[in-house]
Parts: sequence; structure tokens; C-alpha cells
Amino acid sequence: MPLVRRFRVVLEQGEDGYIVAHVPALRGCVTQGPTRAEALDRAREAIKGYIETLEAHGEPVPEEDVEFVELLDRA
Repeated sequence: MPLVRRFRVVLEQGEDGYIVAHVPALRGCVTQGPTRAEALDRAREAIKGYIETLEAHGEPVPEEDVEFVELLDRA
């Protein structure tokens, strides 16, 4: 049975209208797409490539250790 890893993906609206996808646990793993679905598909591909590169270099795959906190500015 293959190992299943889970990573959080943060989606943001880019200035150019594209959806930008960041993977906080994988530093520098960022991609984008014209739609939410395309951005998520590209994020899956980027995560796979990132992990393959780490493993090829004998480096550990980071565990998800991100805490998301929403803060409101009440100015």
C-alpha cells in the first residue's frame, strides 16, 4: 500500500487573476492556475515533484507542522 501524505495548500487570488497555490510545509513550493481546480491540479504535480527531488537527494520529506490562525484587524 503506498504511503499517503497530506499537505495543506493555501489558495490566493493573484494580481493577474490566476489562483496562486502555496504549500507551506514545502518551502518554495508555489504554483498557479487560471481556475481553482487547475491550481490544485498543478499543486498536486508540484508536491509530487518536490517530494521526488527530496527523496532522490536522500533528504527527509517535511511533516506538516503548520498552524493557521486567522487574525482580525479591528482598527
